[in-house]
Amino acid sequence: MTQPPSSLALKGKTALVTGAAKRIGRSIALALAEAGAQVAITYRDSAAEAESTLRALAEFDADAMAIRCDLQQPQSVTETVAAVVEEFGQLDLLVNNAGAFASEALEEISVEQWDSMFATNTRGPFLMAKAAYPHLRAATGRIINIGSLGGVHPWATHAHYCTSKAALHMLSQTMAKAWAPAISVNCVAPGMIVQGEVGAAYEHFAHKTPMQRNGTAADVAAAVLFFATGPHFITGQLLAVDGGLGL
Repeated sequence: MTQPPSSLALKGKTALVTGAAKRIGRSIALALAEAGAQVAITYRDSAAEAESTLRALAEFDADAMAIRCDLQQPQSVTETVAAVVEEFGQLDLLVNNAGAFASEALEEISVEQWDSMFATNTRGPFLMAKAAYPHLRAATGRIINIGSLGGVHPWATHAHYCTSKAALHMLSQTMAKAWAPAISVNCVAPGMIVQGEVGAAYEHFAHKTPMQRNGTAADVAAAVLFFATGPHFITGQLLAVDGGLGL
């Protein structure tokens, strides 16, 4: 658990978390529900995992819903936001978590691979934030984008990924400036985050990390919770959750 069960800082709030059927998104959704929020999650191909996450959310007595959404399709994004507002009557928090990750030699990246990466990691959060904007503005709400340490440090075999996340970081700051004072916008940039079994490569990163371990989904969720419940005055910030790996 990420916080004491009695802490209900988000009681009466509605949160939408994209790509939250599993992994980091699931942990974020659960943390928000634990804090008292009504939670809507999106998924694309992970229907079974989404149902499992809904059952987990119910353990916190949280009103929750799961919606299939293709972030690369503007109409799907618009319909998703409309469904959340119809169900809960409001939208207070948007967490743009859904993302794509791939490795490829720079000279081998195709135009299709490049465009697909940006469509999910940069264009998708833009479309979702734009659709949510009037509702978040009415609620004096918040947006939290999930960036990456790769958007700050160049990874030679992940050029399309790193560039798309760097663009998301800048989009976060641009939105923070454009949509203030009604909406606060911040970005969480995870470093090496692992779940389950870890191999030698992950152990290598753990040894390189000043905190001497890799991060967990719970670490990322706690950072999201900070921006979700902290002062609305905090905006335009990029918070690395990397144990010092990027230093």
